[in-house]
Amino acid sequence: MSLTHLPPEARPREKLLARGPQALADAELLALLLRTGIQGTPVLQLAQSLLDRFGGWAGLLAADVQDLGKVKGLGPAKRAEIAAVLEIARRSLNQRLAEKPALNDIDTVKTYLRLQLGGLGHEVFAVLFLDAQLKLIAMETLFQGSLTSTTVHPREVVKRALALGAAAAILAHNHPSGHAEPSKADELLTRQLGQALALVDVRVVDHLVVGAGEVVSLAERGLM
Repeated sequence: MSLTHLPPEARPREKLLARGPQALADAELLALLLRTGIQGTPVLQLAQSLLDRFGGWAGLLAADVQDLGKVKGLGPAKRAEIAAVLEIARRSLNQRLAEKPALNDIDTVKTYLRLQLGGLGHEVFAVLFLDAQLKLIAMETLFQGSLTSTTVHPREVVKRALALGAAAAILAHNHPSGHAEPSKADELLTRQLGQALALVDVRVVDHLVVGAGEVVSLAERGLM
């Protein structure tokens, strides 16, 4: 079922044009992309079920085309449109981080990492490699699984920093449990990597822990 059965003032497109995109609920925004539902499921209900399934926008942004293909009712056209819009969001944030110093816009860094890591069901460790002006060179996911100081190898982080010509780095990892509170192990890992990277003149400027709804900075907490 499409959105045409709704009164004009309740239709997401008309509502957006009249009041701006911020007036729309998450499901309404997604319904604009989907346009139609499937048999027995109106488009707004389909949109909400997608958000519920993937854990909101963060999880949906972390999904790939294969993940979307597992959802009943999402044909190739819908999957392509959603994937394209999500990639536009990622690239927009990536461009912003490449154009100005990351520490001047830490909220954008947090948003970027929330979109990249917040919806993952497994733990990953990533590094934002920065140039001398603290602009983003690249973000790379280096390790996956249960992360400890023994599974995140400083040697590999140093190798990538040298290969990319990085002058600084922001460490990042997610907590699939949803709780972003840094652990003692996170603090230890930050110190070990900071010491290793300092040997090649690469400065660790922050370590961000990504949870379900927030991103915690160890630097802001005074933990590094």
